[in-house]
Amino acid sequence: MADRGGEGGRKHPPFWVFSIYFAEGFPYSLVRQISTVFFKDLGASLEWVGFTSLYGLPWVFKFLWSPFADRYGTKRKWLVSTQLAITALLVAVSLLCLSSNPLVPVGIALLLLAFLSATNDIASDGYYLEALERGEQSRFVGYQAMSYRLALITGGGGVIYLSSKLGWSGGFFAATALFAVIFFAHAKLLPSLETEKEPFRNFFSAFFSRTFIVLLAAAALTGLFFQRNPEVLKKLPEYPIVPLSGIAIIVALILFPFFFPAIKRKLSGKDTFYRRAFLAYLDRPKIVPFLVFLVLYRLGESMILNMLYPMLKSIGLERGDYGIIYGTFGVAASIIGGITGGALISKFGLKRMAWFLVLMQNIPNLLYAWLASIYDGTADMDPVKFFVVSGFVVFEAFGAGLGTSFFMVLIMRSTLSEFKAANMATATGIMNLSASMVGLFSGKLASTLGFPVFFLATFIATVPAMILIPLLPFMEDKGNEEPS
Repeated sequence: MADRGGEGGRKHPPFWVFSIYFAEGFPYSLVRQISTVFFKDLGASLEWVGFTSLYGLPWVFKFLWSPFADRYGTKRKWLVSTQLAITALLVAVSLLCLSSNPLVPVGIALLLLAFLSATNDIASDGYYLEALERGEQSRFVGYQAMSYRLALITGGGGVIYLSSKLGWSGGFFAATALFAVIFFAHAKLLPSLETEKEPFRNFFSAFFSRTFIVLLAAAALTGLFFQRNPEVLKKLPEYPIVPLSGIAIIVALILFPFFFPAIKRKLSGKDTFYRRAFLAYLDRPKIVPFLVFLVLYRLGESMILNMLYPMLKSIGLERGDYGIIYGTFGVAASIIGGITGGALISKFGLKRMAWFLVLMQNIPNLLYAWLASIYDGTADMDPVKFFVVSGFVVFEAFGAGLGTSFFMVLIMRSTLSEFKAANMATATGIMNLSASMVGLFSGKLASTLGFPVFFLATFIATVPAMILIPLLPFMEDKGNEEPS
């Protein structure tokens, strides 16, 4: 392995700390921020717009294929290869947008982009850990976050705004051009650090031999079925089994901690790192309310994210204005909210600030219900209305940043020193899975209730998590204490 300069050998981050984390956030924004706007603008039903939350699942389950990046090739090869594939797929998306009915093919392409983007995250994070000593990793973490957030602003606000001027094809082409520059810079300039454990080509031979054939056959059969039965695809979100499945998965996640003793007995004969990390995290006093809290905390916020643009469009906000307000000023407000929340927790303590931070995240749900009510059925946008709508969006984003700071500090305190990465992945995975499942019923709920009542329901969905706050462990400001 190359010499990395020793502990604390650098005061300033190398260029690639900025570029690889920008390249993480940018395709994520194209999938998670743009998909809702794209689906709605092309006439998809609210139910299908809600389905866009399922694009988050590759980030939930990326731990399943992350060991491949350690076993085959190097992190650099994974990073460059994945970014080449992302660039090629973005070219395809920009061309698909020119077709007469781009919704289905672009929707499938965005799903592929989600998997590639999650894989790029694995490679980028691995490269960062490989290239820097531990002291440098901590020192440069702020540059990571800044670069990632700038990518969200560029990909969310910037590309949505460009698409309102150049069309969706032009917007995605601009995204392709920007990402291609980053890919070529990485391919040319990223230093090589690792020695391969196994050749990179071995991954392809192993993957294509069995797994790929099974996946390809399943995808082909699914595509053939929907091609012959297009009405089934169109009406898929409307079938009662779909929203009920989302609710059932969330309920199963809530009930999971209560069945943990039986699961522990089932795993008692196995002694692996994964088992120890999993059991050590979950086998602690007062952990049940904490795990239930993980499932419930972001349900209301996730319902808002899926339906915000459809509601704002229904009251007259144009796509380009939404890109600027939400994708730029909203993301900036969430960054400021996160920084402010962290500062408040540092000064006053997590326990003292808990209710303020959580309420600041959840109260904007009621404001959106009021906004949808007073402007319901009026599509004209005058300056006063534009100012009010913009203020609501920015305030909600700021509150979401405050709430996220509470949640992340709580999760970090819950981790055990021996299994920090695994524990973080477990906690955020539980939260993200429940948040993704909201998409299976949020669109149906909005179309049935109407936007004013729907946003009132999103606040009601936050109440169970708030009830659990007095029962939560890890709230005392004594480092990473064990609950008692």
